[in-house]
Amino acid sequence: MLQSSKLLATTSLLSISLLSGCATTTINSGLQVGDLPPVGVFTAENGIEFMVQPLTLTTLPPKRIVQPSQDLQRLVRTSNRADYRIAKGDVLSIILVDYPNINASTASLVVDQQGLVQIPLIGRIKASGMSVPQFTSKLRGQLQRYLKYSDPQVKVIEYTGNSFIIDGQVNKSGEFNITDAPVSLYSAISMAGGVTPTGDSDNITLNRNGTSYKINLQSLREIGSSANQIYVQDGDSIFIDDLDTNKVYVLGEFGRVAPVPILDQGLNLAQVIGESAGLNSNTANAAKVYVVRDDTGYQRTKIYYVDMQTITSFPLANRFEMLPNDIVYVDPTGLTRWNRVLSALLPSSSAIRSISTF
Repeated sequence: MLQSSKLLATTSLLSISLLSGCATTTINSGLQVGDLPPVGVFTAENGIEFMVQPLTLTTLPPKRIVQPSQDLQRLVRTSNRADYRIAKGDVLSIILVDYPNINASTASLVVDQQGLVQIPLIGRIKASGMSVPQFTSKLRGQLQRYLKYSDPQVKVIEYTGNSFIIDGQVNKSGEFNITDAPVSLYSAISMAGGVTPTGDSDNITLNRNGTSYKINLQSLREIGSSANQIYVQDGDSIFIDDLDTNKVYVLGEFGRVAPVPILDQGLNLAQVIGESAGLNSNTANAAKVYVVRDDTGYQRTKIYYVDMQTITSFPLANRFEMLPNDIVYVDPTGLTRWNRVLSALLPSSSAIRSISTF
């Protein structure tokens, strides 16, 4: 009777253990491709449609050409070096060589919020919006009425009127003044201490007068330009985005599972595998390397797969250009799955052995 009870208990525990082991296997064994069709369209249980196709020279996606937007082309076309314009808040120094008694009162003149400066003999005179040579010429003409030798020397000694803001992934974000030396987009980034290691210098937004310009360095190269040819203006704001928005994600049986950033020069599938420390030699099924590419602008999510067991697949992997948010997944081998099932069942087996010794 005791033996029968022990057998019943063992059988019950085995049944429970197998069920719990199977449930654990489903959770712990990692992702699995499942019953994907070898090629064609299918609808998953979540309702999303997928297009599955092997990666061949025929199915290889064409190299992406980043076309600059019309707004960006217009920005480059209209961005020219310009003489500095005196602005409200700037501080001017005006020296009259032959009249040192006047110089004491003109050594530091603030351009007020109406754009005017107060000058002896003349009174308030408009300065904002004019270049230094233009203002000097105007001032000379006004002084000629009162002075025999009118030769004013005008200089901006504090540039506080024109400024821009830079934020995002830079080492020193904030507001920076624009001086009489034109500030290019590259110079602006340099003034902010450069881009941080997590910043994406290929993903820049320039906001100007209510218009946002998405600046991609590759796009600029396509039109024979560079960030050195875009000049910052008063009131501009610049934002450097994070590399997190420009990454490829790896899952499954890799040597290292971590997002891989797409750098300025681009990224291909072979490089993703290399940056992820290769495929795990103990667990990876190299015949099943998948790339999942989801684009909300298309009806179907694409799944490419390639057999990386053959040396002839490496040229294809070199030519497969990765896009932001692509997912690269490597399936485990059948043996790996079985070992994981056994690992899940081992604790249950130990418990069964303990009961059997009663």
